[in-house]
Amino acid sequence: MGRKSRWYLPACLITDLVGAGVPVTLVLSASRQPWAVPSGVVAGLAWAAVQLFRSRYAARAIGESRGTLPVLHDWFILLGVLAVGHAATGTRLRAPLCLVALLPALPLTLACRKAVHRHLAAVRRRAQAVIKVLVVGEPTAVDGVTAHLAARTDHPYVAVGAVPVGRGPFASGVRSGERLAAAAPESPTEDASLVVSAVHRHRADLVLVVPGTALSGERLRRLSWGLHDAGVELFVAPGLVEVSVKRLETGSAGGLSLLRVAPPVREGVQPLLKEVLDRSAALLGLLVLAPVLLVVAAAVKLSSRGPVLYLHERIGRAGRPFVMWKFRTMRVGADRQKAALAHENENDGLMFKMRRDPRVTRVGRWLRRASLDELPQLVNVLKGDMSLVGPRPPLAEEVAHYTSVEWRRLTVRPGMTGLWQISGRSELSWDETVQLDLSYVDNWSFTSDVDVVARTFRAVVDGRGAY
Repeated sequence: MGRKSRWYLPACLITDLVGAGVPVTLVLSASRQPWAVPSGVVAGLAWAAVQLFRSRYAARAIGESRGTLPVLHDWFILLGVLAVGHAATGTRLRAPLCLVALLPALPLTLACRKAVHRHLAAVRRRAQAVIKVLVVGEPTAVDGVTAHLAARTDHPYVAVGAVPVGRGPFASGVRSGERLAAAAPESPTEDASLVVSAVHRHRADLVLVVPGTALSGERLRRLSWGLHDAGVELFVAPGLVEVSVKRLETGSAGGLSLLRVAPPVREGVQPLLKEVLDRSAALLGLLVLAPVLLVVAAAVKLSSRGPVLYLHERIGRAGRPFVMWKFRTMRVGADRQKAALAHENENDGLMFKMRRDPRVTRVGRWLRRASLDELPQLVNVLKGDMSLVGPRPPLAEEVAHYTSVEWRRLTVRPGMTGLWQISGRSELSWDETVQLDLSYVDNWSFTSDVDVVARTFRAVVDGRGAY
């Protein structure tokens, strides 16, 4: 495995120690609480210990995730650990004050993890700090897996070699040498010896097996024995794509290993929580943001002729149309000019996008950059036409050309934000947009919505892909 930068671990460890220890010491000292310095030391060490026992400092984990929920989960564990310690030692510290003092640990840890993640992503785009994989399987299956790994950069795996099983064309371009026979060999160690030799030749970190008719059951079992005896790690690709690991469960029946794929969450407590969060957050947002809405409305009205709001029909869940609210960002009559600008469309799919659309007003361009033009959609969320998080709400003319795969995006309510927004918005290709939406539809959970909302704030500040 390519080594990650050496500064990752000390940077994260020091940030955790300081992020929890220093604020606790300062807050308790300022409020004249006893044991301020010892409490800060305990808080810092406890926060680092929680991260350690949760394997956040492990080489395989550090820098891999920039999600908010894992850090929030760890923080709640920290509160529990310190609460137990507080009760056990009998110290007299005010709990609300301690809670406030521990809050800075969250944003500081998140900032450090995101900085490490961004650096690691940039390094991997230069093919460094990657996990080198030797793919074993039938030629067509190997071609598919290597192509899938090469098409994405959000993972550490790089195919450096292949061992095809049986005859057939092999077109992936990955280096290969000898092939395994289509039929199981008489010698139980022949397959393993050949694969281990290929591992050393390609300097691979692990073997990824793609099972098939020629490589499964007892033959795969014997191969795993040989690889593990040689100290080589083995992964098996079941052929599933875009399925969250949270939906996968392992089991067995008569010695046969089984992999259960749980259905997408459509009923129960989580959808109810989503409904409650959507409606309550939309109502609160409209009340709190009322001054901002008035200022934006005045800016739109004074900057160009036409209505303040742009009401346009979109397609919602199950193909039902609804009227979506937005602040107007284009000149009046912009829809009629769309056909004349069709040849300048910069999107490769059904959506129409132009980086410098001449129909957009000066104020409208700023509103789009800050995503303020979408705030009136809180009304749509309050009415139940939209959700805070979901796929991008499509136009009727786009839906008319949907395939059966693309139509699956309409099995949930469209959202004000979603994976498409935090992943680049207008800079995404049509296929990337569809894949992100399908991933959301299939793998949705309430906690994933919370994570998307948290990451949306950074995407709005960044402004990448907003035009």
